[in-house]
Amino acid sequence: QEQPVESGGGLVQPGGSLRLSCRASRKSFLYNHMAWYRQAPGKQREWVATITLGGTAKFEDSVKGRFTLSRDNVQNVMFLQMNSLKPEDTGVYYCNAVRIEGSTMTTLNSWGQGTQVTVSS
Repeated sequence: QEQPVESGGGLVQPGGSLRLSCRASRKSFLYNHMAWYRQAPGKQREWVATITLGGTAKFEDSVKGRFTLSRDNVQNVMFLQMNSLKPEDTGVYYCNAVRIEGSTMTTLNSWGQGTQVTVSS
């Protein structure tokens, strides 16, 4: 399994914006749904958003209306545009190719290093 590469994180004030990038293998983007996860300090990794092969995006309730997803299957990159950021959005953000079977989502690649997002005033 290959590791995806996340980038674009940083320090931002509440209400600010960041755009994260996820790069993975061409095969991952051609044949799989893609998802974002995040892990806050002292907490388990949680699902944030998914974009399907057909381009349909789904978001965790706390980020709905603030985050948007897009993918470029030629450049093999997925973007997470994060607006109106809140301190509770702070964490390490990870991406992965996923398999969705019913209500079960399974990651297909190894976890990358993630990118740190810190929202603080």
